[in-house]
Amino acid sequence: MQPHLKQYVLLFIFFCASHNLSAQFRETSKWKALFAVGVNYPTTDGFVKGTYAKSVNFPTVNIGLQHMFKRQYGAKLDFGFNRFKSDDGSPEFKINYTRVNAQFIYDPSEYIGFLPMRMRTVLYTGPGLAFVKPLGNLAENKQSYLNFNAGFELHYAINKKVSLYTDIAYLYGFTSLEDYDPVLEGLGAFNGSVLNVTFGVAVSLSGCQYCD
Repeated sequence: MQPHLKQYVLLFIFFCASHNLSAQFRETSKWKALFAVGVNYPTTDGFVKGTYAKSVNFPTVNIGLQHMFKRQYGAKLDFGFNRFKSDDGSPEFKINYTRVNAQFIYDPSEYIGFLPMRMRTVLYTGPGLAFVKPLGNLAENKQSYLNFNAGFELHYAINKKVSLYTDIAYLYGFTSLEDYDPVLEGLGAFNGSVLNVTFGVAVSLSGCQYCD
C-alpha cells in the first residue's frame, strides 16, 4: 500500500472510531443516580417583616434517582436539603428547608445542533412537599407545605457511565405568611420560594441498558 493511501485509510479509521465513541456519550441510560452540592437564595417575601436571610446560603444538597422511559423523556424522584442563615441587621435565626419532589424530565439535546457530543441538557418540572424547621429557640415554628420545582441541568460526560453537571432550579412554595398570627410567632419561619444552584455527579446504574 502506498504511503499516502495508508494515511487516508488510517484517517478514515480514526474518524469512524471517534464518531462511534462520541455517539456513545449521547446514549441515554435508563437509570441514573444524581448527587449535587451548592448554594441557595431564599426569596425575601418568605420572611416576616424585618427578618431576612443571606443572599447566598450554604449548603444545598440534592440526591436523586432518575429513570428514562425514552431517549427524550423520563421521571425523577429527588430529595433536597437547604440551610438558611440570617443576614446582618436581621434577628438571628437558622432554618432547615427539606423537600421531596417527583418530576417529569425532558431531554432536548438531540435537537440542539450546536451542543457538543459530550454535553446534554435536561429540563424538569414537578410537584413536591417542603418541610421547614427553624433551629434553636424557634424550633416549634416548623411547618410543611406544597411546592413546585422547575429547572434545568447541563451535563458533561466523562465517560459512558459518569457525567458532571450543573443544576439551576426554582422551588415555588404554595404558602403564605398569613399562616402566622400574631406575626411574632412567624419569626424564624419561612413561607416562600427558593433558587438553588448546584454542581454534581450523575452515575449510570443500568450498565449497558440504554433507551430507544
